[in-house]
Amino acid sequence: MSSAALRTVNLGKRYGRVVAVDDLCLEVAAGEVFGFLGPNGAGKSTTIRMLLGQARPTAGRAWVFDTDAADVARAHRRLAYVPADVALWPQLTGAEILHLQASTGPGIDPSYRAELVERFALDPSKPARTYSSGNRQKVALVAAFATRAPLLVLDEPTSGLDPLMEREFRAAVAQARERGQTVFLSSHQLAEVEAVCDRVAILRAGRLAEIAAIDQLRGLHRTEVTVSYTGAPPSGLDTVPGVDSVEQVGAGRLRFSLIGAPAPALRALAAAEVTALAVREASLEEIFLDYYGTPESR
Repeated sequence: MSSAALRTVNLGKRYGRVVAVDDLCLEVAAGEVFGFLGPNGAGKSTTIRMLLGQARPTAGRAWVFDTDAADVARAHRRLAYVPADVALWPQLTGAEILHLQASTGPGIDPSYRAELVERFALDPSKPARTYSSGNRQKVALVAAFATRAPLLVLDEPTSGLDPLMEREFRAAVAQARERGQTVFLSSHQLAEVEAVCDRVAILRAGRLAEIAAIDQLRGLHRTEVTVSYTGAPPSGLDTVPGVDSVEQVGAGRLRFSLIGAPAPALRALAAAEVTALAVREASLEEIFLDYYGTPESR
């Protein structure tokens, strides 16, 4: 029996000559928060549709825990799903929709649901037709986080939410992890993924470009180092392994990029009269752009 909450083997989907997903192999461990990144058209939504059994793979297979994703009725007993564009029954109130979803899913925690309604500032007495897109999103998020389903599949879940509600979303993800639930988060909000995920996969043109822990991804990329000094500038930095792009950025200041262990660079700086040293790790957004190039080149 596999301990993975989600697993794909050589998963692929074609629409005629268009390859939407190509040879995708993923394994999401039970209990982890997993980020699924990629721009529009990368294949994220197609992958989710195959995981949910809404689209038939052209190649390969997918499993939800140990259930083939094609067995939709059985697989969906163990998951809750929040789509990118939430549609609700317009005549029903938020409370009625939450009650309906609770009665058809794997069960809920009623007290936690009431807490989430308050935290997300949702008025459940209003009919869904009066809700903004953000409030429709809140209904779906409250329903998903309150469920006892061991897997939460969230596709662009914070679209339409303001920054305060995004903070509540991140807290709810952390609490889901504490309860042992698995969260599969598909998003283009890089700061969001960086804040809540244990690991991340980057999808490019339907193929997996990278999969690693957030810290491991940062380790594959350059760190920016800014040095302030008095007297003569540090010499020999451009010959140190892992050091690149050494540039003067003002009187008594220089900047360089660093890959790998910092010890050789620090030894080169030891002979200079360094007064300050600032190190900045690459953000997930910068790492992401390394794979895709600048926005203009996409």
